[in-house]
Amino acid sequence: MTEQGIRQLAAIMFTDMVGYTALMQENEHQAKKNRDRHRKVLQESVSVHQGKILQYYGDGTLMIFNSAIEAIDAAVDIQVALQLEPKIPLRIGIHTGDIVYNQDGIFGDGVNLASRVEDLSIAGSVLISGKVYDEIKNHPEFNAKSLGKFDLKNVKQPIEVFALTNEGLSVPKLKELKGRNGASDKTIAVLPFVNMSTDPENEYFSDGITEELLNALTKVDGLLVTSRTSSFAFKGKNKDIREIGKALGVKTVLEGSVRKAGDKVRITAQLINAADGYHIWSEVYDRKLEDIFAIQDEIARIITNKLREKLTHEGSKESLVNQSTENLEAYNLYLKGLFYWNKWTPEDRKKAVRIFEEAIEKEPNFALPYSGLANCYSILGSSGQLDSKLAFPKAKKAALKALELDDNLMESYLALAFVKFFYDWDDPGAYKLFQRALDLNPGASIVHHNYALYLIATSKLPEAVAEAELAVQLDPLSTPNMFVLGNAYFFIEQYKNADEQFDKILDLDPQFRAALEWKGWVSLGQGNIPAALRYFKKYQKLTGSPLKGHAGLGYTYALAGKTDKALQSIEKVKERERVEKDISVTVDLAVIYAGLKDYNKVFYYLERAAAERFALVFMKAHPLWKEVRKDPRFNKLMKKMGLDK
Repeated sequence: MTEQGIRQLAAIMFTDMVGYTALMQENEHQAKKNRDRHRKVLQESVSVHQGKILQYYGDGTLMIFNSAIEAIDAAVDIQVALQLEPKIPLRIGIHTGDIVYNQDGIFGDGVNLASRVEDLSIAGSVLISGKVYDEIKNHPEFNAKSLGKFDLKNVKQPIEVFALTNEGLSVPKLKELKGRNGASDKTIAVLPFVNMSTDPENEYFSDGITEELLNALTKVDGLLVTSRTSSFAFKGKNKDIREIGKALGVKTVLEGSVRKAGDKVRITAQLINAADGYHIWSEVYDRKLEDIFAIQDEIARIITNKLREKLTHEGSKESLVNQSTENLEAYNLYLKGLFYWNKWTPEDRKKAVRIFEEAIEKEPNFALPYSGLANCYSILGSSGQLDSKLAFPKAKKAALKALELDDNLMESYLALAFVKFFYDWDDPGAYKLFQRALDLNPGASIVHHNYALYLIATSKLPEAVAEAELAVQLDPLSTPNMFVLGNAYFFIEQYKNADEQFDKILDLDPQFRAALEWKGWVSLGQGNIPAALRYFKKYQKLTGSPLKGHAGLGYTYALAGKTDKALQSIEKVKERERVEKDISVTVDLAVIYAGLKDYNKVFYYLERAAAERFALVFMKAHPLWKEVRKDPRFNKLMKKMGLDK
């Protein structure tokens, strides 16, 4: 080998074990066993197919082969072998190109591109570049489908990426690839349609039309739609489309306006190329209000066909928007309820409850308001804003009615899953409902957001991180999604990653006080009591009440040896309970007594919380409850709640 190295044309393969870092945190022995099995399978397969392993790097491997055919044969063999127990989740990416390698390593653009293709992959799949596909497309033993073109980091031109579809391999859905390392050409953001009506109160209607179109587009397989929160972050801002496309990682943007007057409506819509700002398609619809569902369906189908031509090579005539009611007054009220639901405050959610109930009075057989009602009560109950014994039964009743009227409402399954898990303590029942919601709309970030919470509560922490990461990828500007991801990192004790998420939230919204609270918990996890006190004090101040926000503060005072201050926090929590009759403070008191290591008081209040059907599910995995979990009374309590498995 010369000092300059050997130059050759090669098929380059990168592999990477999924979840290895998280597994090392949780079970180092098992992680090392998985790594050893992974390397053994690779060595055997590479040898059979005349390849060469050039480098191991932790949980990944770099290999070269003399031909693309040999590389793909090896990749298929590797993935099939690793599907046998104990299964090893592996990503594989392959590209062909000119390389140079010597004793210091391997170099060349082809190496970077192969790495980017692998990074785009998912567990169990084999992704290949367009150059590799050109070499295998006439070989009937290999099957592959295009995932579209992607802008990959440090790669000048968009690259078409294919997935092998041979038996035994996983084929990624486009939604699973979002945010991994490039933007696909089948991506879209739906910006809030502008309210052009003379009455500014009609804003709820234009927002509602936007959301209905967004939901319709998420049903299209092969089309990646940025979720509502990120799209609506640009509402009222005069941003260049190219900037928006870059911020959201999308290639196309839909914008428009709505003018509603009496029984008539005018909707304008423009589909724009985010790269250069040019219009791909535009249309104006002047119709009667009774045709609103038909207009939405027509717009959705036109956009769908424009964006998936290259994926399917044919248009679609399938209906994406169903007429959910003939009662336009009830539909108007539903959109108005949705408007307040999306404001994310307890006060607005209670207002949404009243409006959804009004819509139901107008049309008792309209499923969507029941679904909205179920979600309102479910969130209000699980967040402590309403007595759980009042909120969850109402959520359950509304969700069941919604599903009786329409069994394809993802939101209703989510609401019912929350009831099953947080209130009924029915883990298997909740799991089935979450799976149904995921099947109905895998592209909705809220599904992955809620499912991640369930996985945290059931101590499935690596899976929770993956779901929370996907939620953020689908809705990158959603502070609630970032918050759940921060929580997932915290529970798996990746404190640096958790802290970064909470900092991102505070950059977007300095008033997001829960992020400050959890920076306090992260500081405690890192053993930094002074920093924790600073964050908990800031959090308590942001609550706007001297009686709120004392759980973390009192706990930290106790750890710092400031017992008098911890006891003062307890008194303030108890005073709040006397003032606000419809809340529960039992968990807050249990937390502070845990800091004081008064475990008799801890379990007294946890038993009370369980009797109130308050959500104690997160205690099972919370890193800072380790000492409490050692007490035999803890397992007894978990058994009572059906969480001892």
